[in-house]
Amino acid sequence: QVQVVESGGGLVQAGGSLRLSCAASGRTFSNYAMGWFRQAPGKEREFVAAIDWSGRSTYYEDSVKGRFTISRDNAKNTVYLQMNSLKPEDTAVYYCAAYKSLAYYGDYAHVDYWGQGTQVTVSS
Repeated sequence: QVQVVESGGGLVQAGGSLRLSCAASGRTFSNYAMGWFRQAPGKEREFVAAIDWSGRSTYYEDSVKGRFTISRDNAKNTVYLQMNSLKPEDTAVYYCAAYKSLAYYGDYAHVDYWGQGTQVTVSS
């Protein structure tokens, strides 16, 4: 079992930045790939970014490439999502995800553990 808890959401103006954090506990954090998904009202949960256990391989949804950066610190059992140049369409609840495998990193059905979510609101 892995428990993950997100923090760092909030309200920001368009063009601003936020950094989300996800603290993990339970089974060995470094054994898991990690990711972020988001869900806007009335929409399906969608993939945002993922990172392998070592931190050397990262993956992004096209609309966030060049604006968001995922990283991890295995010594702190924490994964981060740095979000720059935020747009109103980035408004959503952001969920941290832990995967045993990155084979289907973009598919929320293959996530093994979820956090409770943190709200990000970008005003225009």
